[in-house]
Amino acid sequence: MGYQYLTLLLFLPWFALLGALYWCYPRRPRPAARRAFDAAVLVLALALSIAGMRLGYADGAADPGAGPIWRQVLAVLYAYGAFLAVLAVAVPLRMRLLAGRWRDAG
Repeated sequence: MGYQYLTLLLFLPWFALLGALYWCYPRRPRPAARRAFDAAVLVLALALSIAGMRLGYADGAADPGAGPIWRQVLAVLYAYGAFLAVLAVAVPLRMRLLAGRWRDAG
């Protein structure tokens, strides 16, 4: 069971870097609503990444013909894909909110 979380341990620095870039860019406007939205997006991205990692590990373990490395490979692919999918949806949504609702608030 411990090996299934190896993917998260190895990718946590990269997720932290992507999350920091998402959080910091653009610098303005930064009203409280945007900070709350960004925090919710990053928590959702991490949660879905963990769920994807567990699903990928289980999918890799389900195929008896696959070698043991495929558990980790699928876990990485699913976790990274889930994290990027959340950010890929959140960035355009945040840009629309910045152009409209949050423009004058910050």
